[in-house]
Amino acid sequence: MVAMDQRDSLRTMMAAAAARRAHGAAGPEAGAGTEAGAGASVPDSALTDFKLDVARSLGPAASALLIDHDYGYRALTDARVLPPSCATVLAVDTLDQRPGGPVEDTGLDEGVDIAAAAAEGTRALKLLVIWRRDGHRDRRTALAARFIELCRAAGLASVLEPVARPTPEEEAAGTFGLNDAIVEAARELAPLRPSLYKCQVPYGGSGTLGEIAAQAERIDEEVDVPWVVLSQGVARADFPRAVEAACRAGASGFLAGRALWTDALDADDRGAQLQGPCVERLRRLAETVDAHGRPWWQAPAAVSGAGGAA
Repeated sequence: MVAMDQRDSLRTMMAAAAARRAHGAAGPEAGAGTEAGAGASVPDSALTDFKLDVARSLGPAASALLIDHDYGYRALTDARVLPPSCATVLAVDTLDQRPGGPVEDTGLDEGVDIAAAAAEGTRALKLLVIWRRDGHRDRRTALAARFIELCRAAGLASVLEPVARPTPEEEAAGTFGLNDAIVEAARELAPLRPSLYKCQVPYGGSGTLGEIAAQAERIDEEVDVPWVVLSQGVARADFPRAVEAACRAGASGFLAGRALWTDALDADDRGAQLQGPCVERLRRLAETVDAHGRPWWQAPAAVSGAGGAA
């Protein structure tokens, strides 16, 4: 599945890519110092256009595409960009994010008409939750539970995406362990029974196949609904190994963005890059999932009849 719901982070990436092209630089670090300030120069229409380009190119090879309400959903739906084989997943999270920085917290977008989205053919909704070992854990759990119930009531699948981050104290002391945090977040939030649980890759994808798989087995022990991995924070070259390791441990696939299409931002011919190397990358990853992933209907909750809307 393809993630295309990035908002200010995509604007930042597009600004950095424009700076690199302007200075004739090819590496991702070139022009990075200007990206936060240059983000304001990237218009909303540029974000929407890129999302639609990705949808047109990768949609035929994907089982689903995740998009946001602000930059792309309306145009994607009205133009019927996706083929019937590719389901639309709508992000309904609001993001607390400074330009050029990470998402600090999230909420539920009350302005999204969920019933209308369902009537238009949307198959699932997604909520990002920033998970930390702080005093707001109960609030975030309640937010996730409300989201899942809203999806059930609308007859839509729920995609819950907890992303574990350190508290300021953990960051200062260097005591944050990503692998343990991913497992702890799963232990806390997976029992809410979303239709699909989307989580980070252990080690940020930098471990060996065996190392990542061993840690992913810890996730699988906590998550008894279908689960997939995301690609944020994972180097593009490491992501295929990470997907294979997670699938060997019980994951049912991936819902990824940056690992699939970021190189198209730097391409002189965006369409050719998306329709060539990016599509091929997606197809190779899909082959890995087919070879090693657990079919979603074989997840424990699916077998027992639990879980959210299908």
